[in-house]
Amino acid sequence: MATMTAAEAAIHVLLKEGIHTAFGVPGAAINPFYAAMRSTGGIKHILARHVEGASHMAEGYTRATAGNIGVCIGTSGPAGTDMITGLYSASADSIPILCVTGQAPRARLHKEDFQAVDIASIAKTLTKMAVTVMEPAQVPGAFQQAFHLMRSGRPGPVLIDLPFDVQTADIEFDPDTYEPLPVYKPKATRAQIEKAMAMLNEAERPLIVAGGGIINADASELLVEFAEITGIPVIPTLMGWGCIPDDHPLMAGMVGLQTSHRYGNATMLASDFVVGIGNRWANRHTGSTEVYTRGRKFVHVDIEPTQIGRVISPDYGIVSDAGAALELFVKIAREWKSSGRLADRSAWAGECMERKGSVKYLRKTNFEDVPMKPQRVYQCMNRAFGQDVCYVSTIGLSQIAAAQFLHVYKPRHWINCGQAGPLGWTAPAALGVRAADPERKIVALSGDYDFQFMLEELAVGAQFKLPYIHIVVNNSYLGLIRQAQRGFDMDYCVQLSFENVNSPDTGEYGVDHIKVAEGLGCKAIRVRAQEEINPAIAQAEQWMAEHQVPVVIEIILERVTNIAMGTEIDNVIEFEELAGPEDAPSAVGLLD
Repeated sequence: MATMTAAEAAIHVLLKEGIHTAFGVPGAAINPFYAAMRSTGGIKHILARHVEGASHMAEGYTRATAGNIGVCIGTSGPAGTDMITGLYSASADSIPILCVTGQAPRARLHKEDFQAVDIASIAKTLTKMAVTVMEPAQVPGAFQQAFHLMRSGRPGPVLIDLPFDVQTADIEFDPDTYEPLPVYKPKATRAQIEKAMAMLNEAERPLIVAGGGIINADASELLVEFAEITGIPVIPTLMGWGCIPDDHPLMAGMVGLQTSHRYGNATMLASDFVVGIGNRWANRHTGSTEVYTRGRKFVHVDIEPTQIGRVISPDYGIVSDAGAALELFVKIAREWKSSGRLADRSAWAGECMERKGSVKYLRKTNFEDVPMKPQRVYQCMNRAFGQDVCYVSTIGLSQIAAAQFLHVYKPRHWINCGQAGPLGWTAPAALGVRAADPERKIVALSGDYDFQFMLEELAVGAQFKLPYIHIVVNNSYLGLIRQAQRGFDMDYCVQLSFENVNSPDTGEYGVDHIKVAEGLGCKAIRVRAQEEINPAIAQAEQWMAEHQVPVVIEIILERVTNIAMGTEIDNVIEFEELAGPEDAPSAVGLLD
């Protein structure tokens, strides 16, 4: 049996579990772990500028490719608390990441030692496991259990906290005979799927709601096959966007208050039956649950038992991994179709497709205004980037507009922080996606405030040669917050503009994002009119090829000032009937 430090054993476990990239910031309490990573080799480390940034890089890395698990590393104290936002984001969206923190020596844990904090207790509600390992010989088992939990059931994050003296202690460990623990995922039975199919077959206007669990299960092809066999239209959630191509005749649009399509909302309201697979019935998708559920039956399939009945009470619930359930759905649908038992959905699917192509349900995008309206920006992006692009976005009007106007054609080509939505997530997540996939065409989307939150991470892209395009749509105020304030009859503390004495070219827009990006080692260009967008993208692609750094394209948007509270202006996006009375404050999306 080999003798090594517990930290070295941990690195061997990481390698055996398939980890070859990690993001983090070294420090005193985690230095033994870094020393083991250096001496053992095999793991590329990407140095973040902020530990929260490292956690979001790990998220992007996981979300980019099936089977990936992102790892973020930090020292004791504030490094762990900084990563809490990343753990929350990962937990909310069922994303497995491993957070490793250093800790004060065991004898100092209860003596208010410098940067000694009970991070395991802080992280407990946001993780599948959060543990401070107190015995050196338990370190390999803690890491083995972490990977087992992250991959089993509903995926999610884990935090392992390592006291300094635990890391440095010698233990007996044989990496050659190490094996990962078997992964557990619940699977639907044939009887369950046959019951769901019988209910579905009786409906006249059924829909499939496809959630992020389908992406996590790498089951998008099965979903499309099931939809095509049955002829049932598909409504993807924001987290499931891309599991069926936007131009597929059975892709019926997205639904909800903000990240939705008008034709999707209309189709949902016309339906009489919904089978949800791998989704949470999140409130941005459902709007008013009373309106959403009225007049239709529901079957809910989800990997997590406590999700069944959490938001709506389905007529039938099935606890199952989305991929396992879809395998049975496809198998039984084929059998029923060959025997003539499957209902014909062509008329209903045709009706949904007609709505999707109707001018009545399409939002205007071809504005000629300068400064630009956001709708025109996204029209130009659709035309410029094509079908292979991967978009990365987190929160705000930029994300809402993206969901309303952009098109996604492949799974894992819409990388989005769905529930938590922390500002600053976009740039580090895009870097994580790039680290996972060196060849993918990546375009990050931010408003100016999201961009300003963690823009120091652009230096990581410059240092480690992680190129991508970052579109910053700049209206110089907190648009989504400003929109919400309209319900309180105010327009208060949301202006980001100021006179920048060093950059007169920015006018009233304040921060000179071009100078900041260039100062961080990247390239940047400012766009003020639609005819400048395509040349800017071409320039960005040239710079990325030449310099292998992120390129920022800042697009100056119109600024709507002195809004009369409660009135509508020409770029208000309606959310129609799905917004019930309780949703009134958030039922208007002001894309200004």
